[in-house]
Amino acid sequence: MADRITVIGWDGTPLTEAAGAALAAATLVAGAPYQLGALPVPDAAERITLGNIQQAAKRIAEHRGAAVVVAEGDPGFFGVVRTLRRPEYGLELEVLPAVSSVAAAFARAGMPWEDAQVVSAHGGRLRRAANICRAHPKVAVLTAPGAGPSELALMLRGVHRTFVVCEALGTPEEDVAVLTSDRIADHVWRDPNVVLVIGGTAQPGAVDEAAGWLAGRPVGYPGAERGWALPVDAYAGAGRTEDETGASGALPAHVRALVLARLGARPGDLVWSVGAGSGALAVEAARFGAAVVAVEASRSACARLTVNARRYGVEVETVHGRGPEVLGGLPEPDAAVVESGGLDVVRAVLARKPERFVALARTFAEAEEIRRAIAEAGYRADGALLQSTPLRPAGEGGGLQLGTGASGALLLWGEQIV
Repeated sequence: MADRITVIGWDGTPLTEAAGAALAAATLVAGAPYQLGALPVPDAAERITLGNIQQAAKRIAEHRGAAVVVAEGDPGFFGVVRTLRRPEYGLELEVLPAVSSVAAAFARAGMPWEDAQVVSAHGGRLRRAANICRAHPKVAVLTAPGAGPSELALMLRGVHRTFVVCEALGTPEEDVAVLTSDRIADHVWRDPNVVLVIGGTAQPGAVDEAAGWLAGRPVGYPGAERGWALPVDAYAGAGRTEDETGASGALPAHVRALVLARLGARPGDLVWSVGAGSGALAVEAARFGAAVVAVEASRSACARLTVNARRYGVEVETVHGRGPEVLGGLPEPDAAVVESGGLDVVRAVLARKPERFVALARTFAEAEEIRRAIAEAGYRADGALLQSTPLRPAGEGGGLQLGTGASGALLLWGEQIV
């Protein structure tokens, strides 16, 4: 095992005294080819190119002597420290960080970033990174070969954003370009780069009371309004049971609570809400950090949905149209709910293979058809009839009694069988 492992973060500026001393004493140095060529690596030191981090970690663990690993920026932030700290390698590290590439990118843009989401597109996570960009107005994306600015812009086709592309930060070839998302794919970009994806209707800090003291946005953080499965009257126009075009109003709070639990929406997911009405369920899924596409045939309901999304400071992409016709052009869902539309829409959504699926039925006969469709599509099917009656004070004598306005809902759901 190496006697000492020092991890040096390098941002292109002169090395600190501590970093320079560690490098001068090293008998093994690992880093990217341009780093090994630019830094004063001792002639007698073994050199390892950091292509496969796991293989490099194994070699470092076998080495006898002083080892140095050179990484970009802050190696503890989406960097090599996570891999080197794995217990199977048994390495003890001293980390000498530089400015992270994300901090440098926001500095070049002249923007604060404690309210930003930071996501890595490495490891085949480009689609999930794109979903974070759909759901949030300020995102830093650490790109990878084959998952760069052009590929990210293609994933966000139809979603207007401003891209700040920072190439080769900290090197003499550094370049910063600001372009709208529709122009990104026309360029050839160099690695490595960091992309800031900015924009949307929910502007950073506009309604988020955590802005200014809590970095990022924790999973499940509900925004300015505490709680979820809010009362129906918390949403504009949601109290209508059905408008002149057939658009449905909001589902009762207890039904939305179960739908959200079955959907399991989380950051990086894309959720479809088909027959979304005025968007109470779509907005609440977005408040859990998921990207949401809401499909609704009524223009007036689409307008109310936009109002509700802005009210709660979330991004919901509204698509005017009727399923299944409009579903073919939508990005792939991780979870989907059919609030209205019938069996044809259910089958069209299931054909896109979301991991989790929920549908509401109007009759027991329709519920059985939907349950059968879910099972035939390869899902583990289940369902429930939810019935509720509000409680109200009994009068001068105290106590409670059943109120008026009893409601029921037939709910079916399915999860993919692994």
